[in-house]
Amino acid sequence: MGEVRVRMAPSPTGFLHIGTARTALFNWLFARKYNGVFVMRIEDTDPERSQKIYEKDIVEGLKLLGIDWDEGPDVGGPYGPYRQSERADIYRRYLEQLIDEEKAYHCFCSQEELMAAHQDMEARGEIYRYSGKCRGLGPEQVKENMDQGKPFAVRLKVGNEKVAFEDVIRGTIETSTDQLGDIAISRGLDGALYNYSVVIDDHEMKISHVIRGEDHIPNTPKQILVQRAFGWEQPIYAHLPLILGTDRTKLSKRHGATSLKDYIGQGYLPEALLNFLSLLGWHPSGDREVFLTQELISEFSLDRVQKGGAIFNIVKLNWFNNYYLRKKSVADLRETAVAFLVQDGFLETAGENGYRYPQTGTIATPAYLESVFALAVERLNTLGELKDAIRYFFEDPSCEASMIPWKQMTRDETRGILKRIKEVFDKVSPDEFGKEKITVALEELYQGDKGHVLWPLRVVLSGKEASPPPFDIAAIVGKDTVMRRIDNAIQTLL
Repeated sequence: MGEVRVRMAPSPTGFLHIGTARTALFNWLFARKYNGVFVMRIEDTDPERSQKIYEKDIVEGLKLLGIDWDEGPDVGGPYGPYRQSERADIYRRYLEQLIDEEKAYHCFCSQEELMAAHQDMEARGEIYRYSGKCRGLGPEQVKENMDQGKPFAVRLKVGNEKVAFEDVIRGTIETSTDQLGDIAISRGLDGALYNYSVVIDDHEMKISHVIRGEDHIPNTPKQILVQRAFGWEQPIYAHLPLILGTDRTKLSKRHGATSLKDYIGQGYLPEALLNFLSLLGWHPSGDREVFLTQELISEFSLDRVQKGGAIFNIVKLNWFNNYYLRKKSVADLRETAVAFLVQDGFLETAGENGYRYPQTGTIATPAYLESVFALAVERLNTLGELKDAIRYFFEDPSCEASMIPWKQMTRDETRGILKRIKEVFDKVSPDEFGKEKITVALEELYQGDKGHVLWPLRVVLSGKEASPPPFDIAAIVGKDTVMRRIDNAIQTLL
């Protein structure tokens, strides 16, 4: 294999889409595996929709995933500029070459004419193709129209021929040009259209492999025709499967979030997203699913990319995220969780003392937070679930009286159990009020069935029917808080 040069060419017309991130990842893995070059090119030729805020989001999102590039708008390179909006002179030069060589021509047909022709052919059940009306215009007619300031497009002359290419993933793909007509490649001399500009850019930037979504397959024959007009060698193509929802339709907002920004905002870790995205349409040689980045680079190959759609399974993403949350060290988990909760407003910084819970003014030390997060992480899918999962560590929960009794126990019986729990806890000093002492203290109350003791204690401490073990919660919040919450529950049951 010669020098590998691949590119990611997003349009900054929206926030970084999951599909775009997956395409960038596959290009990046391919480049890194073969010690190639990964190019970032911004396709911002749509001035109405392209916005800097979207370009910033795309760049920051990819960097957050750990994807870097060797050439691009921010790092430079030998084949810049790397924004299409800055390459108009290049496009015009090649356009004039095609016109001079009579491989392209000026088309002065109005939008109204083209629309009428389109509707007419559609009514006859035919696929629209340009009639070639302006193909035979002579130099004098072209000059006359230009002098009158008539708007025009530049069209590539297309003959009746077969266009075939080998797709690394899909094999031979062949199409006929008889359905295409002469292709519009520019609006005027300075309005390069996608299927023209992308060919110029790929040639100038010496792109060896074009790895992109299968929705670009219909564009490929048109781009090959432009390449042929210049006599250029075509790159190697690999069209990735679309990402689908669980209903096997193209992933869209009706399936949930579609931008990387949304998933980060919900509390998904970059490393979990990277691992999950790597398996959307590609499968490793074995049964492993969890990979370090360097392992992905070593394992990745285009011949293991599937043709069929890749299902975006949120349950699987949740599994990955929980795995990576649990894998973090206690200190790393605290740092990650605190950063998320501070940004969300759940916690506030309180100097060297720790962090303040603004609802009550409670100050939580780093050690306290580490204990809370370590206990909560087992049940977390995302950091976004953290607020509800740990709120009772910062404020007394409220719960309905009907929640507190175990099974068929009455309120009076439950009050009695809570009073006995309080009595045994009262024998344990605050300094010794840890998980082991609490567990031993409760044993004298069990009488075979632990539920009548642990259920009401769980609800009293957490306000929830499902939570970590109550003795773990009790050990973290401390004796005073436990006793106060038991007293509150006894009053609730009156």
